[in-house]
Amino acid sequence: MILTVTLNTALDVTYRVPRLLPHASHRVAGVTERPGGKGLNVARVLAALGHEVTATGFAGGPVGALVRESLERSPGVADALVPCAGATRRTLAVVDAASGDTTQFNEPGPLITAAEWAAFLARYEELVRTARAVALCGSLPPGVPVGAYAVLVRAARAAGVPVLLDTSGEALRRGVAARPEIIKPNAAELAELTGSRDPLPATRDARRRGAHAVVTSLGPDGLLAVTAEGSWRAAPPRVLAGNPTGAGDSAVAGLLSGLAEGLDWPDRLARAVALSAATVLAPAAGEFDPRTYEEVRGSVKVTAGRAG
Repeated sequence: MILTVTLNTALDVTYRVPRLLPHASHRVAGVTERPGGKGLNVARVLAALGHEVTATGFAGGPVGALVRESLERSPGVADALVPCAGATRRTLAVVDAASGDTTQFNEPGPLITAAEWAAFLARYEELVRTARAVALCGSLPPGVPVGAYAVLVRAARAAGVPVLLDTSGEALRRGVAARPEIIKPNAAELAELTGSRDPLPATRDARRRGAHAVVTSLGPDGLLAVTAEGSWRAAPPRVLAGNPTGAGDSAVAGLLSGLAEGLDWPDRLARAVALSAATVLAPAAGEFDPRTYEEVRGSVKVTAGRAG
């Protein structure tokens, strides 16, 4: 079983409009709703790849109930979300069909009490004992300690379970010091962590801060990985136009599934890049276009550099 953690779960709502214009009314051409938050997106992609997945985090209020109902209809994903009194947030993505651009609106998460955090920790420690790998993903809701991911990384390491951490800001800074197996920042998150905007030295700097491996997302240019075994750049054969929401989460699923399956780094990176590209053509985050995935995976260019 692979365990995904989404402390700040959401109901992801996607609107598609012919053209997004400021100060104007819009007719929405299509609406999709999915259980969301980065870890839940990762969970659905992992399940589509054939992995047994358990999803945990917090869910509360009417929106939280909708998230749990939707999870019941997500094949291969077991619901281990912990109840909270506050209301689960919504995120709204507006896709402009004319330009292909996406505008995102993210509501704040619920206030988590000390008792709710303690209940989650107890549940997490139970789940991690039977996990093959863990993904810790996304922002922290109000009330959760800023060092929460560091605590969760250490608990997984104590159980002998590898962890991939995908977050930002102070939560990433503290989490990386707990020595997760992999972190996956994007370029902006990496610059915030290290103070450098040059991807290769910044990725190496991030690894020196504690992570065993750092995989940096370069957007449409693919991934840069620095590990103990070496460094690689992985790039898609072409740039695909579409909705990039969730592409990074699909890359996390590719990296984590590759880790769980014992794939070597070039194969993990090729899978992650192909899934990310195939997500751009999917209707919503947490999904990918299977035909594009198979087509792109065999064409990803993985170039080796010197050891990290």
